[in-house]
Amino acid sequence: MPEHALSVTHHAVAPEAARPRFYYDLASPESYLAAERVMADLPVVPEWVPIRARGLPGAEDAAGDAAAREAAIAARAAELQLQPLRWPPGWERTDARAALLAATFAKQLGRGVAFSLAAFRQAFAGGRDLADEQTALIAGAACELHPRALLGALGRASVGAALDGATAEAAAAGVRAVPAIRVGTGVFHGERGIDAAAAALATATPASAPAP
Repeated sequence: MPEHALSVTHHAVAPEAARPRFYYDLASPESYLAAERVMADLPVVPEWVPIRARGLPGAEDAAGDAAAREAAIAARAAELQLQPLRWPPGWERTDARAALLAATFAKQLGRGVAFSLAAFRQAFAGGRDLADEQTALIAGAACELHPRALLGALGRASVGAALDGATAEAAAAGVRAVPAIRVGTGVFHGERGIDAAAAALATATPASAPAP
């Protein structure tokens, strides 16, 4: 794990309406790469918003060749000094809706970032299947979510509606793939889009005083 993964003490926290939004799907390895750097490389703390990439416009045409994606993502992970990837079986076909429901529930409790990072690492550093409820339970344990509460949330209509609503909101804002960062009305796609988003935020965010 890179040392900067959870370091946010030097960041400004924007007013809620002005916060950038980081959209991701737990089944997306590109989202995993972005998740490992977004907190350190944006000048303000973003809101983490789990969405279902399959619900975005054009999602069926965006998958590409799995082997080529694996090679490109593995090379990028090495550039970012992440540990070597371990690919879950059939990762490119995984429907992570259950894990995304768990992430949505964790977000409602203020634990969305911790849960999502744990789930990403279970999947792409540990090779665990995100379609397996046990993967969500392990991630939940990492952020002190009781397994019974987490399993109960998976079947709760309000949690499903929140996930579907977030996906629809992202699509309406112009998100076409994950990961994506929304800054105002602009949307920056891809893990490398973090740099463009950071530049956009830097021009709009006053410099903050260093932490005492």
